[in-house]
Amino acid sequence: MPYALTRLLGAATAAYSGTIVVAPKVLAKPCGLTTPLGDTPRPVRTLIGAIGARDAAIGVAMMLAPPGPALRTAVSARVASDASDALVFGLTLPDPKARKKVVAFALFWAALCAVSLRWN
Repeated sequence: MPYALTRLLGAATAAYSGTIVVAPKVLAKPCGLTTPLGDTPRPVRTLIGAIGARDAAIGVAMMLAPPGPALRTAVSARVASDASDALVFGLTLPDPKARKKVVAFALFWAALCAVSLRWN
């Protein structure tokens, strides 16, 4: 099936993104943005919810866009979002270990999505 990897990455993006909207701690904890008691502060929940909604929309677009310019645009949006997340989180997360981990994951996902169109 053409574009199967791109569609799968879109589905994974949408599923993870929906998860962080409902349970922001899933992203807040690896980013080091929880309280000492493990709670996620309200402002962090708000921002993670916005990130999750953005990424869910992009993931659905990757799943449903027809091949061609629409699909390339959806994947480009995913790559740009992950690259900008890597930059912002890499420069601003308070914990250096969390910075490295989050940046590595975001850049890996951006690269995987970018090459997915070529693999199909």
